Amino acid sequence: MRDEEGFRGEARGWLEAHVGEGYRGAGGGPGSEHEGLDTRRRWERELGRAGWIGLGWPTAAYGNRTATLLQQVAWAEEYTRAQAPARLGHIGENLLAPTLIRYGSPAQKDRFLTPVARGEELWCQGYSEPGAGSDLAAVRTAAVREGPVHRLTGQKTWTSLAQHADWCFVLARTDPDARRHRGLSLLLVPMDQPGRVEVRPIRQLTGTSEFNEVFFDGAVARHEHLVGGEGNGWRVALGLLALERGVSTLVQQIGFEAELADVVRTAVATGAAGDPVIRARLVRQWAELRTMRWNALRTLGSGAGDDPGAPSVAKLLWGGWHQRLGELAVAVRGPAATAGPYDWSGERPYELDAAQRLFLFSRADTLYGGSDEIQRNIIAERVLGLPREPR
Repeated sequence: MRDEEGFRGEARGWLEAHVGEGYRGAGGGPGSEHEGLDTRRRWERELGRAGWIGLGWPTAAYGNRTATLLQQVAWAEEYTRAQAPARLGHIGENLLAPTLIRYGSPAQKDRFLTPVARGEELWCQGYSEPGAGSDLAAVRTAAVREGPVHRLTGQKTWTSLAQHADWCFVLARTDPDARRHRGLSLLLVPMDQPGRVEVRPIRQLTGTSEFNEVFFDGAVARHEHLVGGEGNGWRVALGLLALERGVSTLVQQIGFEAELADVVRTAVATGAAGDPVIRARLVRQWAELRTMRWNALRTLGSGAGDDPGAPSVAKLLWGGWHQRLGELAVAVRGPAATAGPYDWSGERPYELDAAQRLFLFSRADTLYGGSDEIQRNIIAERVLGLPREPR
């Protein structure tokens, strides 16, 4: 406990000294990823210089600090309290890096982990395709071996932050004759390939474009940047998806606590908290969030995270919870939630406020990252042993 308190004090002191007015309120986060991009990129390097990227990695060999589970939670809590910018490098830190640590070669670790730890290279994830959203075994993007490289042809979609990323880890089919999950490989692809990699932002309900389509037209990936061995992409991809819902789930819940607190304050200010139905919904959101936290701590602390159903249970819990919070965020404001500030001169576009953006963006929470239907199938088939759906 003393180590955790000392770590928390160090984290709080560093954040108080470095966030300041230059970084506080820089924005970002789901539905707001367009905000403060240059500032947030500088912030990534600031974090990297102090070793605050990669706290959850099992080794400190790449210029990062390491921290226990409770210390990582303490960092996330202090980070939220300090109103530090939303992270741009979380995909590289929390998805790519643990995957390379588990499946990557020594050369891959040496090449890619240090720039991630320094906040110098940003990553995106190339999994979903127009015909293979939650069903990754249906991936069609092809990677053909040509001497020392693979050439990729195909399309990915719903690729978060692709327009800002330096690299993309791509699930592609290296064996065209193999069926379903066989013959897939995970390749590390540089995004700066004019004419070979094209990124098209997808305009969402919020008016912003966090997600993108990515088109590969002969894009080059070096053979030594194939992770886990050729044809082993399915195993690596499943391992990565499990990592996506590990400690990062607890960190995500700390952000949820801040959002819920904002909704409660609004309910009190508008008088909506006096409505017994609204009050009951607020209490339910609070109770369910505490339950999610305890479930995440139990799962991580007991080693149950290796259970194939654990990530799916976590996704089902937070997806529906966050969607209901978005609905509650506009409900507590009443009719005022249906309109927003508008510049009649036409010089400034119509903009959503935070509650409206939360409501609209959270409609996708039960779809992206694996739809609720897919999560229930995983639990039914891999955990409960029920018959598979007919294909």
